[in-house]
Amino acid sequence: MSESPILVTGAAGFIGMHVARRLLETGHTVLGLDNLNNYYDPRLKEARLKQLAGFANFHFEKADIADRNAIAELFRSHRFAHVVHLAAQAGVRHSLIDPHAYVDANLIGFVNILEGCRHTDCRHLLYASSSSVYGANTRMPFRASDNVDHPLNLYGATKKSNELMAHAYAHLFALPTTGLRFFTVYGPWGRPDMAMWLFAVAIRDGKPIRLFNSGKMRRDFTYIDDVTEAVVRLVECPPQPDPAWSSDAPDPATSNAPWHVYNIGNSRPVDVLEIVRLIEEAMGKPAMRELLPMQAGDVPETYADCADLERAVGFRPRTPIEDGVRLFVEWFREYHN
Repeated sequence: MSESPILVTGAAGFIGMHVARRLLETGHTVLGLDNLNNYYDPRLKEARLKQLAGFANFHFEKADIADRNAIAELFRSHRFAHVVHLAAQAGVRHSLIDPHAYVDANLIGFVNILEGCRHTDCRHLLYASSSSVYGANTRMPFRASDNVDHPLNLYGATKKSNELMAHAYAHLFALPTTGLRFFTVYGPWGRPDMAMWLFAVAIRDGKPIRLFNSGKMRRDFTYIDDVTEAVVRLVECPPQPDPAWSSDAPDPATSNAPWHVYNIGNSRPVDVLEIVRLIEEAMGKPAMRELLPMQAGDVPETYADCADLERAVGFRPRTPIEDGVRLFVEWFREYHN
């Protein structure tokens, strides 16, 4: 690993904070970047940053990845050898309301990061993709080698676009890039717009939980410590061109360029109603339920095949859903006093 700092974008975000902290704990210097926007309460983002501020080897810069000049100057100043790009406009449902936010952050912001890496000889760019790229696919489990040409929402389309943009830079400039298709990440310091947080708030406040598709949903809930472990292992494993890759029968997960995409999941989908039961148990209070139809752009099930990730870095998720939900609720109650 180089002596230059590792850039972690979205460092005040849920996954970004945990990845940055793990890198810091293992002795790396980290420069965290975030714009601290108000998509959700910035006080939560500031509280996450306080978790990192105690490390002498952590430095923070407030900037927007969509600001071309600011990002170019940042890369010129630090010449990062390793970049973990986790900043993005998140959320499937919000993309139906504010599509331009996704274009600005996930497309313009991403090309600014790619350009920074290209011009400063970055040795490995890892970037957040999403299980949303699987879109209309129904064959389970989802494999990284599956075709993903039918996204069902703009968020998923921008993440698929990131994978394509990264491939172009890998091919043209030999920039090693690794796409991380995250599957329903949860745990302490999570996002307030995600299911577990929303369920916990509703139970606490005695309000009904909104269950889309009448609760008949399954998600591959993946605990944050497992996600962090996978990402940190991959940082030091830049992809190599696949000698077996064939343009006659192209594998969508690999390339003859230094480019690869991986599923980062738990490989054990869980019924959303089981999550509700576990949160009720951890909070010692029953939930009221409001059954609603499926929302536009949503899918009934996600399920990750992570066999190639295990082959690459020996990663297997270790956190049972019962333990993960309990740990999230314990943190949630402490955070809200």
